[in-house]
Amino acid sequence: MFHPRVKAGELAVAGTPRADREAPLTLPDRPSPARLGAAPSMSPPEPQHSDGDFTAMEKLQPPPPYSPPRRRQRRGWFLAATLVAGTITLAALLQWKFGPQSQSCDANARFGDVLQSTSHSVVAPGALVDNPYGQFPKPNDPFRLLPCTEKTVPPKTNDTRPEQTWAATFDPDPSHWNWGPAASNGSNSTGSYEGRGIFLCGYLDVPLDYTNKSDPRIARLAVTKYQVSGLAHANAYTNSTTGPGKKSERTIVINPGGPGGSGTSYAWSSAVSITRRFSDAKYDVLGFDPRGVNISRPAVECFPRDTDRDKWYLYTYQHREVSPSPRAQMEITDAFNEAAFRACFERHGDLGRFLTTAFVARDLDEIRKALDEPDLTGYLVSYGTGIGQTYAGMFPNHVGRMILDGTEYVRDHRTRGGFGWTALDNATDAWRDGFLGECLNAGPEYCALAKSRDGKPVTVRDLMARLEKTLSSLIARPIPWYLDPVGATLITRSFLIDSVYSAMYSPRRWPTFAQLLYDLEGGNATLAASRFEVSAWWYDPSLPCPEPGAVQSDAEVTNLVICSDQYDSPEPDTMDWWEELWGRMTKTSWIAGNSRFHSVFPCRHYSTFWPKPAEVFRGDMNHTLKTPVLLVAETYDPATPLRNGRRLHAEMGWNARLVVHHGYGHASGDTSNCTDAIAKGYILEGKVPETLEVDCYANEKPYLYGVVRNSTAGTTPAEFGVPELTVPGFKVAAWRGTGPVDGWADGKGIDQVVF
Repeated sequence: MFHPRVKAGELAVAGTPRADREAPLTLPDRPSPARLGAAPSMSPPEPQHSDGDFTAMEKLQPPPPYSPPRRRQRRGWFLAATLVAGTITLAALLQWKFGPQSQSCDANARFGDVLQSTSHSVVAPGALVDNPYGQFPKPNDPFRLLPCTEKTVPPKTNDTRPEQTWAATFDPDPSHWNWGPAASNGSNSTGSYEGRGIFLCGYLDVPLDYTNKSDPRIARLAVTKYQVSGLAHANAYTNSTTGPGKKSERTIVINPGGPGGSGTSYAWSSAVSITRRFSDAKYDVLGFDPRGVNISRPAVECFPRDTDRDKWYLYTYQHREVSPSPRAQMEITDAFNEAAFRACFERHGDLGRFLTTAFVARDLDEIRKALDEPDLTGYLVSYGTGIGQTYAGMFPNHVGRMILDGTEYVRDHRTRGGFGWTALDNATDAWRDGFLGECLNAGPEYCALAKSRDGKPVTVRDLMARLEKTLSSLIARPIPWYLDPVGATLITRSFLIDSVYSAMYSPRRWPTFAQLLYDLEGGNATLAASRFEVSAWWYDPSLPCPEPGAVQSDAEVTNLVICSDQYDSPEPDTMDWWEELWGRMTKTSWIAGNSRFHSVFPCRHYSTFWPKPAEVFRGDMNHTLKTPVLLVAETYDPATPLRNGRRLHAEMGWNARLVVHHGYGHASGDTSNCTDAIAKGYILEGKVPETLEVDCYANEKPYLYGVVRNSTAGTTPAEFGVPELTVPGFKVAAWRGTGPVDGWADGKGIDQVVF
């Protein structure tokens, strides 16, 4: 699900990465990415005109002489809608290693987020390498999988010999490959590869336009697979369906949300944790970059350089509260929205017609077919739940064991602005009850904001008033600050509110953000300025200058997906209507209203350049399924409110079960043994609770993760205001420890649900 502008890697995507909550786990070194989840391509630079992979892309002509229809003449902004959540957060578990800073860059070079390689170079042809695993890709492999290295980036779609280009990226040296942790102790020693999973990279070609068989163009979907069985020796022969090198019985297909979240990056950061969490490391995990995203081809790159987008940021992105004239600010915003969509059209032609959620669902079924599995097994998060709902509506006979975590309700996305205004329920509650309330519960030892400034006890009401005073002061005047080595900078209210919203996604980062606000309240803006400089811009001047042709950010794909899905909404599309919506959204949620508004406002101009998407799904979600879908919705989720999960569940009925996850953050990131036990039984055995809805509770409280406290504190259901936990259809094991618990039964805590 979309959330405020935060660079991928700054926050952990809630609900999935578990390495910081389980036994120590060493993740593999991953290839250096040109964009998150990929490595810099060594192929020749793309031409600067950048129709990208489409050398003969059909271009629809906008109304001549570029003047759009009269109703489109008002202007505004586009950038904030590119704050891809998904995305956001997917490499938090990785230890990035940056190369030396370049001293200068050619002003005409194409800038991008390119990291210095940490992998070895490819072995020269003819060099002797001890490789017992043979050549890759293996014959008849529909994904053409290779052991992942920095070279394994899918060929462009205009490559006339893509399979040869791809095969040439194979590095035969196993020490350069990316292996999973050893089964025994979780280490990542390269001393032995036996018993270790392996990261494999590949691609799958699918039709660009499923509705037009005469169109030969393709989309090339990048995939990253974590194969739990590892690799077999080339000279080993077995007719067994299990053992080294064999695919698992099921493959857990994952998507992190967005729109625009990278599934290959998600696999890098979380596949090991996901297979452990849901299948006891028995099932493979496959992530894919949806069409238009990251290193799938063609990728939506609407600006030649990320700096070209960044230069408009502060001018075009202002919150309603700081605008002397909201209508005037909307005109600026709308103008840039139009310009940005025109840039997408000029660089990519009709690509904007083929990015709908319906087409992504079709791609998902092509992946299922390539896996040779009769049913889809999946863990789809946030906006990914919308993909899953659409898949269930379009392919009900192929729905297998599918978990939708952080549930949206796709019907909302068919209405004008619905992606924004239906997601405002919980952000302020999470701020008050979670970020502030749990801060005071934890105390000043664990949360800086719990420290008294006047010697009196700190209350939630007092703390809210103090921080409101700090935030309101930024309306009249931003805070000027100096930060070495970037120099002068400003702390604006728009940035700080978006940072509050971002923080609500990931409670494990609340202590750091609480310190930031405490310092800012006391006159020290260093932490705030540092956060601004690393999160506000797509371009990072601290990185080495990338080679010409390096991929740029795909920020606009978020808006193209949102807008294509709602293209035929019946609501008015006038500036007056949008201005009223902006006011209503910011009144409903001072935390999320502005960001959510900017995620949908660009849609005023979608039909100017792409009058009609190729396909949208307008069906129901009440199909009879042989395996019910498992929905997980969270009580304090700032992006996908519990209300939406319950509305979806009401339509699906007995074709779904709903786990109400009592915790903080986005999706089920606030770990619950109860939720995890139900999910594992579902993925491994297809078991679901007997009742339609089940309550589960987070093991721990924010600010106190990993802290052992008196078991009488914070371990009663009264703190959540809910009845005692019962899990119909499951046997509840009594808890007899003294640490954190995840639920209650007969007045006692429990730490697991057994089947």
